[in-house]
Amino acid sequence: MIETINLTKRYGELVALNNLNLTINDGDCFGFIGPNGAGKTTTIKILATLLKPSSGQANIGGLTIGYQNRQIRPLIGYVPDFMGAYEDMVVTEYLEFFAAAYGIHGSQRRKVVADVLELTDLTYKATAEVNSLSRGMQQRLSVARVLLHDPKVLLMDEPASGLDPRARIEMRELLKELRRMGKTILISSHILPELAELCNVVGIIERGQLLFNGSVEEILKRAKMGHVIHVGVTDRVDDAGKLLAKMPGVKKVTVAADDPTVSNGKGGKVIHLQFDDASGQVFTDIPNVLVNNGFRVTKFTEEPVNLETAFMRLTKGLVQ
Repeated sequence: MIETINLTKRYGELVALNNLNLTINDGDCFGFIGPNGAGKTTTIKILATLLKPSSGQANIGGLTIGYQNRQIRPLIGYVPDFMGAYEDMVVTEYLEFFAAAYGIHGSQRRKVVADVLELTDLTYKATAEVNSLSRGMQQRLSVARVLLHDPKVLLMDEPASGLDPRARIEMRELLKELRRMGKTILISSHILPELAELCNVVGIIERGQLLFNGSVEEILKRAKMGHVIHVGVTDRVDDAGKLLAKMPGVKKVTVAADDPTVSNGKGGKVIHLQFDDASGQVFTDIPNVLVNNGFRVTKFTEEPVNLETAFMRLTKGLVQ
């Protein structure tokens, strides 16, 4: 449904996108992850036909951006991170204005407006002024606007930006419903746990270059880079670290600063053990090794790998 081929965007000497190659299939929910300035918004604006690429190609539904924009625009709905103008209108006026722009008229327009209000749970705000709505409601109204013409593809740039926890939950449930409806969704966000729950495919971009593109399971597997075990002992931490460093498969041993969770809440140092994935080490042997050598174990946990830790491990925090 969405494809970019060596997509590049330059602003003078600044390269905002550098040979970006993406493939998003019909029905995918694609999470676009990257630090500020990585090139996410530039990519979305090109796909929304609002920016021209410097080189390369972008296609939506088999149509080429820059050459077939008129045919592409009915296929897409673009939700920016901030809503924009027309705040002096009431909600129904706002939606009817855009429905008219899409060529929807008469009783069909009234029905479509009522349908999208119901879908976004804004029916009870139909006569409210747009500028009286909360930030979360305005974001849902922005989604309602792009659904008026029933697009196949939704391009959403930080739709949960600035929302309170309740509004984020409401937005997440709305996006789940849109995915159940078969929409192809590209969504950029900094709220990574929610992307992991929503998306079946993710891409990580940094300084205009795509670092990873694949399923959530694949990115977690790639980011794991060896199991990390956290071990706490009551005393002789350095001796315990040296002992554990001799275990098969141990790649690195680090003694961390004081951790209030060890030694019954009184504080203490923790040993971080990084293992090679190919080591085949049975981690449950670690407490036995320590106890048999006279150490008292106060903490023994494996570091989980989620989308946030994967992002931190696979990126360097570089910006343009």
